[in-house]
Amino acid sequence: MATDFTEETAADAVIESFGPDTDPRLREILSSLVRHLHAFAREVELTIPEWEYAIQFLTRVGQRCDDERQEFILLSDVLGMSMLTETISNRKFGVATESTVLGPFHVVESPVRSLGDNIDLVGTGTPCVITGRVVSVDGSRIPGATIDVWQANDQGFYDVQQPDVQPRANGRGLFTADANGEFWFRTVVPSYYPIPTDGPVGELLIATGRHAFRPAHIHFIVNAPGHRPLTTHMFVAGSKYIESDTVFAVKKSLVADFEEVTDPALAEEWKVGKVPFSHADFEIIMQPEGHGQ
Repeated sequence: MATDFTEETAADAVIESFGPDTDPRLREILSSLVRHLHAFAREVELTIPEWEYAIQFLTRVGQRCDDERQEFILLSDVLGMSMLTETISNRKFGVATESTVLGPFHVVESPVRSLGDNIDLVGTGTPCVITGRVVSVDGSRIPGATIDVWQANDQGFYDVQQPDVQPRANGRGLFTADANGEFWFRTVVPSYYPIPTDGPVGELLIATGRHAFRPAHIHFIVNAPGHRPLTTHMFVAGSKYIESDTVFAVKKSLVADFEEVTDPALAEEWKVGKVPFSHADFEIIMQPEGHGQ
């Protein structure tokens, strides 16, 4: 280990301090992190007040994390790290549905619902029917896949953001595809919305002149036996901010048309109760485990 700690020897000194039993992958990651971090500090001539502010900022990010809000995920999202990691991880699976960020509002246990159930528990907004199917990359249907769904309401808020307004689990549901891999549920067309700006991540957006909005979308986590789990979005075509998502998660392949339906027979079949309503269809293509590794 170097005994003369200088700008030139600093990174090597830290890397050489790692013990011989360090996990090889951990050594690879930390070694690269240290080299890039030290190079960054030298490049910008980092000052002690700036370093202190960074420590305070990260401390406040951690202090805003709880069971219903993850400010570190939010920070990762607005810096593009979440989507970069997803993109790197997903590039081997070209024909599968593209993955996106988890986001800060996922709840571990969505309520189990039956196919066709309505996840909108409030009754405002434009009624909507989502239909879809889960298939493998070869086109074969995947029966019994689970589809965890969550979304903002028509006003742009998640249930956890409005505990006195929305019933808990509004806009959420855990569905199981039928024997043909098909699923459907009722909801409302979601609205675009701002990510939380009342914490340090909001301060960062203001300081850099950025807006805080995400285009309208519905989240999905899909699991199926023998297949790689998938986290993805279904974006509402034409939504405001579709070209400038503050967390960089929009993929063209995930933008879906929410078409107006005026047929009373379809309204009755899908138990919507009135026309017009919206309908969107989403095919989810999953990658078998071990393929593309």
